[in-house]
Amino acid sequence: MTTRLLLISDTHIPGRARRLPDAVLREADAADLIVHAGDWVAASVLDDLREHGDVLGVYGNNDGDDLRGLLPEIARREIDGVRVAVVHETGQKLRREERMDAAFPDTDLLVFGHSHIPWDTMTPRGMRLLNPGSPTDRRRQPDHTLMTVDVADGGIRSVKLHSL
Repeated sequence: MTTRLLLISDTHIPGRARRLPDAVLREADAADLIVHAGDWVAASVLDDLREHGDVLGVYGNNDGDDLRGLLPEIARREIDGVRVAVVHETGQKLRREERMDAAFPDTDLLVFGHSHIPWDTMTPRGMRLLNPGSPTDRRRQPDHTLMTVDVADGGIRSVKLHSL
C-alpha cells in the first residue's frame, strides 16, 4: 500500500494570500498526510489544513508564539518505513547535502522550506532533500508550487513538483 504525502511550505497567509489555493486543498483531500515546512504566519492555516487531513508541520522564522506553541522546530515521523524529518531552514545551498547528512543521520527524507525555491536532491548518504517551494508566494520563481510524494515499503516511490 502506498502513502501519499502533500508537501507545502511558506504559505505566508494572510500576507501573500488570503487563503490556501483550491489546488492545495484538493491535494490535501487526496493525501494521506499533509506536511508543512513552516512560515504559516496565521495559525488558522493549520486549523484549515487539519480539516482536510492529518498534518505534520513545523514553525518557521515568520511564525509567532501561537504557532511556536503548537508546532516543533523539527518534526519526525516514520511513514511506511521511511524516516521523515521536517524543518523550516537548512541554511545556504552551498554544501547543503553534506551538512544535512551530518545534522539528520537517521533520516531518509528531509522536507524543508524557507527559500520558496523548489529543491530535489540526494545527499551523499542517500537522504532525499525536498523543498516544495510555496503555493502562495513564488518570489523569483516562475510558478507557485507544491509537491506530492508517494512512499511505500521503506522507499520513496515518486516525487512530483506541481505548478499551480
